Amino acid sequence: MFFYSLPLFFAQTQFGSPFELFLITLTLFIGLFISTPPYADGYLTTPPSIKSLYDYLLYTWYGQLSLSQVFWPFFLLLNLGIFSADYSAKEGWISVSSWDDAHFMFFIPSFFWAIAVWRSSENTQTRTGAAYARLMTIAVFFEYALKLLIRYQYPRIFFNCQESLIDYVSCF
Repeated sequence: MFFYSLPLFFAQTQFGSPFELFLITLTLFIGLFISTPPYADGYLTTPPSIKSLYDYLLYTWYGQLSLSQVFWPFFLLLNLGIFSADYSAKEGWISVSSWDDAHFMFFIPSFFWAIAVWRSSENTQTRTGAAYARLMTIAVFFEYALKLLIRYQYPRIFFNCQESLIDYVSCF
């Protein structure tokens, strides 16, 4: 996350500095730590048996799995997908429209993931881990806001518009 978008955000805009973003993130983390429910003893003593992808998604949605089982698989897939879409767009391998489609494809499941993480956050033994997972779900939506800003305000800086004549109109 933020591999291409955050350096562009700080270099090309005057919205804030890295220190201000750090303070906002720290304040948000403290607020999330305070609002995270404590670990319920015995709540997840017998984890449900997962026999299929449907069972995994169902138990994820209802918050019946541990937080690490819900958070890490989607977090890694999401970051891999966003990085590969950004890298492909920077290299000129995909068009601007394909970049939009790739991000939209990951944006919709992000809502499912965010709700599942919030429901499963009491299934961890540390409140710090739960607050971190909640902070990362919020950071994903901040990343998408940065992508939207890049797409509509700074497309010529991010995309390789000189070499991509097929989608040259999208760069303006």
